[in-house]
Amino acid sequence: MEVANQSAVTEFVLLGLSTHTELEKIFSVLILLRYLVILLGNWVLILDCRLHTPMCFFLGNLSFLDICYTTSSVPLVLDGFLTPRKTISFSGYSVQMFLSFSMGATECILLGLMAFDRYVAICNPLRYPMVMSKTAYVTMAASSWVSGGANSLVLISLALACADICINVISMGVANVIFLGGVPVLFIFVSYIFIFTTILRIHSAEGWRKALSTCSAHLTVVVIFCGTILFAYGKPKSKDSLGADKQNLSDKLISLFYGLLIPMLNPIIYSLRNKQVKTGMRNLVAQKCFTQ
Repeated sequence: MEVANQSAVTEFVLLGLSTHTELEKIFSVLILLRYLVILLGNWVLILDCRLHTPMCFFLGNLSFLDICYTTSSVPLVLDGFLTPRKTISFSGYSVQMFLSFSMGATECILLGLMAFDRYVAICNPLRYPMVMSKTAYVTMAASSWVSGGANSLVLISLALACADICINVISMGVANVIFLGGVPVLFIFVSYIFIFTTILRIHSAEGWRKALSTCSAHLTVVVIFCGTILFAYGKPKSKDSLGADKQNLSDKLISLFYGLLIPMLNPIIYSLRNKQVKTGMRNLVAQKCFTQ
């Protein structure tokens, strides 16, 4: 039996922005500023989530997830922009892939669970304390983290193993349906069908206002989240070589800023649209000023 020569992979080359190196300094400043805004906004939201309600608990998890996601990628991006070294070790690449897949799936599941929380709050308000008990929403949040991590671990194990690529393609497709685009989006869609059906039965303007304010922040985040994903990955590929080069640069920039856009907008949207969060933030600021 003839044995093929094989060499162990120790590192990968990062292409960065290719020939557009003169823009990397500008991008590094913009990315650093966005990263600081993400840290500040999400930490404020986490501190404010001392309100012991299911929605605030989910928001705290979402904010912590956004901080972990950006922290796992932004330092590497800045290092690639500011230093001549354009490589990443095999172990570093594996960890990066695991965190990206894990947190992406976890965020999708969290958004689906938050849609269920809004469904119960609007469609079954009298049963809300019983359905969304502390044991229930803590278990739901924990299951999203465990599911995201388990999904990522399976995908990374298959991707790094010397196996048939067809298995990787099938597993990736199944994972996308279950954890990313399919089940969570369908769950959110069905939940909001029931929510809007219930809202249409409300006859008072005040009832409409309260119901819409209850779900407007989450719905805004879902629309932006799904919209940016479709925009980033749903564009047709250019067949022209010159157009393909421009599209490759565009795809890199979209992916780069997409990873920073959602974590930056989440605390802003929930702070402006959620009454409980706004009240909690005012109380938090008042406590800080009083202690000083």
